[in-house]
Amino acid sequence: MSNKVEKRGLVPKLRFPEFREAGEWNGNTFGKAAIFINGRAYKQDELLDKGKYRVLRVGNFFSNNQWYYSDLELGEDKYCDKGDLLYAWSASFGPRIWQGEKVIYHYHIWKVLEKNGVDRNFLFILLGYETERMKSQSANGLGLMHITKGAIESWKCHIPEIEEQQKIADCLASLDDLIIAQTQKLDTLKAHKKGLMQQLFPAEGETLPKLRFPEFRDEGEWEAFRFEEIAKFFSGGTPSKDVAEYWNGYIPWISASSMHNTKIEISDSNITELAVSAGARIAKKGTLLLLVRGSMLHKRIPLGIAEVNVAFNQDVKALELKSNITEQYLMYFLVASEPKLLRAVTSTGIGAGKLDTSDLNDFLINTPSPTEQQKIADCLSSLDELITAQTQKLDTLKAHKKGLMQQLFPTLDEAQG
Repeated sequence: MSNKVEKRGLVPKLRFPEFREAGEWNGNTFGKAAIFINGRAYKQDELLDKGKYRVLRVGNFFSNNQWYYSDLELGEDKYCDKGDLLYAWSASFGPRIWQGEKVIYHYHIWKVLEKNGVDRNFLFILLGYETERMKSQSANGLGLMHITKGAIESWKCHIPEIEEQQKIADCLASLDDLIIAQTQKLDTLKAHKKGLMQQLFPAEGETLPKLRFPEFRDEGEWEAFRFEEIAKFFSGGTPSKDVAEYWNGYIPWISASSMHNTKIEISDSNITELAVSAGARIAKKGTLLLLVRGSMLHKRIPLGIAEVNVAFNQDVKALELKSNITEQYLMYFLVASEPKLLRAVTSTGIGAGKLDTSDLNDFLINTPSPTEQQKIADCLSSLDELITAQTQKLDTLKAHKKGLMQQLFPTLDEAQG
């Protein structure tokens, strides 16, 4: 068998049957495939709280942040309307097809006009594909945060004939529709859980929930306990970074970056048994962990139950429960109480938020009987399982799309063999 590498030419690995004999894709650049038109730069006094036109800025590109307005009448190329292809090149960058009303677009956004022989929907997909590819080749994507017009116009791309472009665009659009539908389903589940928790736990200042399981409706009011009456806080620590033997073991070491959901079991950093022998604190499986210091405390209260034995740092508290209350019930009660807990967060002066233990000790916990606690926890746990399954389904779809795009588009390295 010959070891010679055969040149593939500019063709993708995966091609629709009707185009397999259509020949190579055309090597090109984005500057030859499209026209990129800068928006207008504005002085601050030209941005109004109310006016004739909304001004689309980078901050509004992917989210509905505060809008500014302008009464200026500009050339038609400085407006974008529904169906126009746009590209942002600042901190939030990438392509999108505008679906809103007619707006003026800001200097850090380009309107992209496809040239003859290029399908707009295909160009949109191609821009997104190449942006992600370039981001992956740049350290943390930072090299693309302020790219120039000339840089993107020089990006190489490969374009087939118009019929194949439209076939690829239609295929990926169908997959996008499915991803959007599954995302909406996930959002609905999360919204249902949030609304259900507001009903299953008493509102602030009340002693009974609005919604109660039938078998508990005659059991009377819930009891309220101060946090220190039902739990004791234990702090973790950080083994010395100077002792290599303390690190890269098999025991997860939990910090703020490890607390993304209510099941805690993995971490970017692990410690060894030697570190434990030297004093690192262990939280046994089933322990409720609560973050009390970190920048994310300004937006949410990270907490969860350890699924395995874990170590934890000084910004995390392990809760040892003293009263007739379960970790799972207390976790869901605290999740439902997040708005109140966030009001108790103070600033450390260096950007981090802090939950003071003395404030936590005075926090009131409403508790029903152990049997009712378990019923509530089981209900919400079942809903969490549905959310987890839906999240995994959505992640699988996104991974499938990413893999499919890698097959549907040729790369220059492959073409050169």
